[in-house]
Formats: sequence, structure tokens, C-alpha cells
Amino acid sequence: MHQAKKEFYRKLGTTMVKKFARRGIDAVYCETADEARRKALEMMPAGSSVTWGGSMTIEDIGLLDAVRAGDYAIIDRQDKGPGEDPRIMLSKQMMADYFLMSTNAFTEDGELVNIDGMGTRLCFLACGPAHVLVIAGMQKACRDVPSAIRRVHDLASPPNCMRLNLKTPCATTGQCADCNSPDCICCSEVITRHSRTPHRITVLMVGEDLGF
Repeated sequence: MHQAKKEFYRKLGTTMVKKFARRGIDAVYCETADEARRKALEMMPAGSSVTWGGSMTIEDIGLLDAVRAGDYAIIDRQDKGPGEDPRIMLSKQMMADYFLMSTNAFTEDGELVNIDGMGTRLCFLACGPAHVLVIAGMQKACRDVPSAIRRVHDLASPPNCMRLNLKTPCATTGQCADCNSPDCICCSEVITRHSRTPHRITVLMVGEDLGF
């Protein structure tokens, strides 16, 4: 990455820490993915119960591997028993000490913008787990909510649909068709503009391009 872009990310990240704080959201700027992984692990005390939502970012920085190898009580949504009502796993995740996720975008005024297919990631961001750690590359910064939503449709959903082998128009053409496909992953939108619970949500901004 060019030095000028690194400096841009650093200055924007420093500004964003203050913007998030005004909305009741804690934020930390990390220069690298390695720093973000270490910071996230430091924030979660040994023995904490930890769960997560679908995210290329937390996988790419090695956070999930580190959590699995650490002293944590893991709540993995893939561990649902045969024939088990999926709501049982959701209830376990709801009670976790820490929920790990990324965000589809964030605005330059400190709002988190997320669009999801099933909605569980949005649900746990809004309420439930005692703490939410949001790890996001700085390329996800957008001017405002409309541009953030546009970013998700244009830059995040198409590659995610391709990654998941879904049969959506964007997976075929690479362009959002504002579809109502059965496989659509743009079903629900949540704008987090304020956190009423102090220190519940922490955003770890990373000075790298991570995820979609």
C-alpha cells in the first residue's frame, strides 16, 4: 500500500474515533490486521463466551483461528445438532459475552451500515450479546448512509454471492439488479446510529483493505 494511502487511513481513523464516540460507540484505530487481531484478543478476558457472524474480515485476519485456539467458551453456529431447532443455537449466541463481526460499511459521521440475508448478524449487533467487536478495513468508510448502502449493493453483495455460490443476478453479472431472488442476501438493512449501552459496541478500524 502506498504511504500516502496509509497516512490517509491513519488520519481518517483518528477522526472517526471521535465521531463514533459521539454516538456511544467505542472505536480504536489499528495500523495492521495483526494489530487488530491482538487488540481484539486483549479485549476478551479468558473464559469469555465468544460467537461470531459470517465475515471474511475476521477470518482473513486470523481472529477466528486465534479464538478457537484460545481460552474461550466457543459458541459456533455450525455446531447445531442434527434435527435441532435452529432457534436453540440462536438463543445460545444471543447470550454470548462477545459477538465478533465486520460491518458492510460505516459512514464518516460514525454510523454502521449493514445489510443481511437471514438477519441474525443484524440482530446480534442490535441487542443480545454483552459486547460486540466490529472489525473493519478502512476501505469501508463512506460519506453518508445512501452511499454506504450503495457500496454494499455494488461492492460487497456481488462477491459475497459468488463466494457462497448463490444464484442471484449479481453473481452472474457482477452488477446489483435490486433483485428479489430466492437467494438474495440483501433482505434486511440496519443502520446503527447510536448505542444506548456504553462500551457495548467497539469498532476496530484497520488501516488495510479487508473483506468485501
